[in-house]
Amino acid sequence: MTNLVISSSLNPKSRSRLLALIALKILKDINDPADWLDLADYSIPFCDGDSSHKNPEVKNLREKIKNSKAIIFAVPIYNYDVNSAAKNLIELTGDAWTNKIIGFLCAAGGRGSYMSVMSLANSLMLDFRCIIIPRFVYSTGEAFDGEKVVDPDLEERINDLVIEINRIRLALNK
Repeated sequence: MTNLVISSSLNPKSRSRLLALIALKILKDINDPADWLDLADYSIPFCDGDSSHKNPEVKNLREKIKNSKAIIFAVPIYNYDVNSAAKNLIELTGDAWTNKIIGFLCAAGGRGSYMSVMSLANSLMLDFRCIIIPRFVYSTGEAFDGEKVVDPDLEERINDLVIEINRIRLALNK
């Protein structure tokens, strides 16, 4: 598998999941292979640094991540950081992230958290030598009406991220 789209929100009315679904549709529209991973569909343990890594669902998620070349990571922003489920996934799957190309889709309540993904991006770069696409898609509550995206520029920005990930992946011949 080349691309993996991850929705890390556990909220059934997730706005970041809507962003991830748009990215998945764009990938399918351009015939770029993609797999879907929604953390809400899994019941994984908190990382304990020991037995949690042996969990069958964790092993499955690890393989999905390991078999991808590029990852579009949709994350909700809570309290000026990505949600704990996203961080837990990385802690559980560890070196499966090595050398991946990563793009971020962020859904936040307000404009003040636009740099909140940087801590996670830095960790992925330093710990796993990931290439982080600097074209984050950051959206606020204004971009949505209930469970629908209403900002006409948002899909275009997601499309630009998908195209940039594809360009970098092809340039690296991955």
